[in-house]
Parts: sequence; structure tokens; C-alpha cells
Amino acid sequence: MKMKRIFKGGTVVTGSGLKQVDLLVKGEKILAEGEDLNYKDAEIVDVTGKYLFPGFIDAHTHMALEVSGTITADKFETGTKAEISGGTTCIIDFATQEKGETLKQALEHWHTKSDGKSSCDYAFHLAIGDWNQEISRELEEVVKGGISSFKLYMTYDNRVDDETMYEILTRVKELGGIVGVHCENHGIIQARLKEVLEEKGNRKDVSDYPGTRPAAAEAEAVNRFLAIARCVDTPVIVVHLSTAEGYEVIEHARANGQVVYIETCPQYLLMDESRYDLPDGKARNYMIAPPLRTVSDQEVLWHALETDRIQTIATDHCSFTEEQKRAGEEDFSKTPCGMPGAEERPALIYHYGVGTGRLSLEQMCRYLAETPARQYHLYPRKGVLEPGSDADIVVWDPEMVWTLSKETQQSAAGYCPLEGTQLKGRAQQVYLRGELIAENGQILKENQGIYILH
Repeated sequence: MKMKRIFKGGTVVTGSGLKQVDLLVKGEKILAEGEDLNYKDAEIVDVTGKYLFPGFIDAHTHMALEVSGTITADKFETGTKAEISGGTTCIIDFATQEKGETLKQALEHWHTKSDGKSSCDYAFHLAIGDWNQEISRELEEVVKGGISSFKLYMTYDNRVDDETMYEILTRVKELGGIVGVHCENHGIIQARLKEVLEEKGNRKDVSDYPGTRPAAAEAEAVNRFLAIARCVDTPVIVVHLSTAEGYEVIEHARANGQVVYIETCPQYLLMDESRYDLPDGKARNYMIAPPLRTVSDQEVLWHALETDRIQTIATDHCSFTEEQKRAGEEDFSKTPCGMPGAEERPALIYHYGVGTGRLSLEQMCRYLAETPARQYHLYPRKGVLEPGSDADIVVWDPEMVWTLSKETQQSAAGYCPLEGTQLKGRAQQVYLRGELIAENGQILKENQGIYILH
């Protein structure tokens, strides 16, 4: 007997408008929408005064990532609890290929980390770190198997050179997929790190960190990436854009006819580089890559969101405990870079975007749900509340006032980057495929997530 529920009295939010309709859910799917719906044996869920969003999608997460000689604090077990507690019902994590691994081995490795351990639904991008003719041939099997998006790095040990990037973009284009790239100039970063050491004799001072990854290092890499993409003639994604300078490069490319999608993150909208001056080792907690930027960079990114020039807002959730961050005590370059943010993302965008009038409810729906669903081939199963879609429903209370705190968060990071911030608006209830999973930040059912092909 499939559970039946009618959500009555709420406002359904879509990317193109608001609807005063009831939703009928049967089992895992939305069966019908309409005014004053009735259905025998259906449980009535009174959502008067609430917004009903489609379950949010976080298309940039790093759960159980092995990096910097450690592994992220949040594995799928805790990271997905953080996600769904805030209203995110599906993540797309980066299954990362190590040197010498086949793509199949990389995906199998990530399934071992995630299957049966996730509290929200999950899909994978494939981060390619090794490239040869065999991998190129294998890529076709991967796409047929349900992976349509890929990631490349222009810095770190698994970075690709320009020739390799060209070849991968060409191959992925042939197969109908899309590539997102972490854009930072590796050479500039390495040279700047050496300069700090030569000038000071050590790299203890975290306030020197943002200078080693300047805005120009992002902008140059974006420019080079887009030049290669133009030669291949393929749409691409710039992930976690952090600077006005990088944005200007993208807008220039768009003016010349290129299709470029932009993703940014709440940290680049709400925190700035002054965090790197915090005392007592706290500055290391904010070491992410790219780093936090200036207030003027934030303003440019907000304006781009207001005018629909950015397509998605993801988290880049990549959490480490303060103990793990202490690996960089004597040398900040040894600090594992990343921060938690899975739980807060929807509420931050609602409070600072919708609540201030900078963004509409429709824009919030597009940036957090509908557009990532479309971009990554999850739509209309995900990203919208209509008959036939998964019943991933976020009952949003626009009046609830609450405070961010490490004491109540689901993440295993042990600290909250925006500790003590009071927010208005919260996911009151979160339904995953028709099941009530979370309520007011508390997890009611664990490990209900399933793997989704895209």
C-alpha cells in the first residue's frame, strides 16, 4: 500500500513563477497538482503560509575525499545528513580518478564510499586525473553508464595541461557530456608560495595565503580554459567562481558567442579575505581554494546573480576538523583546503538573497534546484514539483528565525564558518521521494538515499 499525502495550502515555487496549488503525493512520486485536491485515505499535510520548493540539488560536493594526506571530515554518512537537514535532497559528488586508476575503478571506489550510507540521493561527476588512449576509449562506457559531467583541475597534483584539456574537451563533446573546471594558474601559485618562504623564512602567517592565489591567477586560468573550449567549440562550466576579474573574462567570452555556465558558492558571496587575519589558528578554518576574496568581488557576484548571469549556487562542501587544519600550523601550504557548508546553503541564499530583495523566490529555485537539474540531466525527475517528478519536497517556513551553530549542525567538521549568524527562513520539513527525512534540522530517517544516473 503506497503512502498518499496531500500538501494543502502552500505556495509551490518554480523557476518561472509561484502557484497556489495542492500537491498529491503517492509513494515516491507527485501524482497530481491542483486546487482543493481530495483523495481517499490521503494524509493531509497543512502547509498554509509555507513555500514548497523542489528538493535542492548541490552539484559540487567532496564527501570522503582523500586529499592532503588525510580524508575529509564528512564522509557520505554525515555529509548527506547535513545536506538534507537544510533542504538538499540530491548531491552530485566528485568521484575522483587517481593516477593509474581506470575510470571504472574510480567509480567503484566512490560507490563503496556512498552506497547504503547516504541520507539524500546522490549522483557523480567524474574528476579525471589521468589521461591516455585507454581512458579515452573507456569514457564512452562511462557515459553510456549514466555519467554525463566531468571535472578537470588546472592546479593541484592531478591538474591537466592544455593539450590534455583540449583532448578531453573534444572527447567529451563527441560523447554529449559537459566539463567543469577548477580554474587557477598553478605556476603563479607555486611561485608566490616560494616568494613568501624567501621573504619571511617560513609560511606560518595565514594572512599571506590569499596573496599566493591572487584574483589574476583565477582570471588567467579562466581565460586559457575558455580559449581551449573555443577551439573545441563546446559549452563549458567554470566552477566555484570567486572573482570579479574571472567574471569579466567570462562575460567577454560570452559577448563573442561562447556558451559558458557559471557556478559560485555562498562563501564567495558572504565571507571575505579579512577572515585570514583571525587569531589563534582560526584563520586556517577559512582556507579554501580559491580563497575568500574582497567585498567588491562579492558585490560583482551578487549583481551577476540578480541579473541571471550566474547559473547555479553550489557549496564545494569539503570539510576538515580544526585538528586536521592544524597540519598547516608551521606551513599554511600544508593546510587541507575546504570548508563545510552543506546545511546552510539554502537558508543563507534565502536570508541574504530573497530576504533582502536581491533575489526572487523563482531565482532561488533556479539556482539551487531547477538549473542544476537541467544542467546535469536530472530534470524533470528532480528540480521541479509537478506530476511524475520525485516527491522531493522542501516545506519552507519563511518566518522561522534560527541561529547557525556547531552545536546543532549535522556536519562532522566540528566548527561552523558562520557561527552565531541569525537567519530568517528555514526548511521546516524535508521529504525525499515522499518520505519525511528531516524536520527543523533534525534527521528522522537515515540512509534513505539512492544512486541517480544522469
